[in-house]
Amino acid sequence: MHLENVVWDARDPRALGGFWAAALGARVITDEPDLLEARLALDPATGAFLDLCFPRVGHPSAAPPRLHLDLRGGTALDDLVQRLLGLGAEPADVGQGDDVPWTVLVDPEGGAFCVMPDRPGYEVTTGPVVGLPLDSADPERDAAFWAAVSGWRRTDDVAGAPALQHPGGIGPLLALCPEPRPKPAGRGGKNRVHLDVRRDASDLQEQDDDGERAVVERLLALGATSLSAPGELPWLVFADPSGNELCVLPPSPST
Repeated sequence: MHLENVVWDARDPRALGGFWAAALGARVITDEPDLLEARLALDPATGAFLDLCFPRVGHPSAAPPRLHLDLRGGTALDDLVQRLLGLGAEPADVGQGDDVPWTVLVDPEGGAFCVMPDRPGYEVTTGPVVGLPLDSADPERDAAFWAAVSGWRRTDDVAGAPALQHPGGIGPLLALCPEPRPKPAGRGGKNRVHLDVRRDASDLQEQDDDGERAVVERLLALGATSLSAPGELPWLVFADPSGNELCVLPPSPST
């Protein structure tokens, strides 16, 4: 499996997806009334990418966010903030205080994200997104889980948080950060932003039902909780050991 998507539940996919595509310089690859997808190239030489997906959801969760994006501001932080404000972002106070060196904004649907100055650990990243901080009840445990399901590899910690990166050493860091509070139970606590992984093309050699059962068994052994049954949806839904939702997509024949 490999990490493929960052997914936002969106009231207006075109408005929210259009903001993020413009903010990150991502190429729109799907533009439908109920779904916008944009592709963020991680390494044009190898074709590595991360897709940004915005499916329409009637009532996105209002639970505190557990996954957000850290954008590369560096020495041009103020200029980037002004550009993002011009695209529709707004300043936000999420309790960060006045002394932090980064700037917190919200996107057009109120999702918070950070514009970061140069920071130890982030110098190893490439592209406009330097970090994907994900709340965790046990960062070391969850780093091992996400390394197993994403194909990303452990790298140096960032601000004390264990971090993973694409095996090519490209793109952002997935940082497992100590959670400020436990994840709320039930549908009301669903993460508004989550990650998708895709089964590799080699899985096509197996019967689909057998392949899905093998995925379920593997993720349960790693500490996940199954939230859907094989065959119930075109993909499988799980929660990681800290309750963060993720989807496992079927293999893509094009790969």
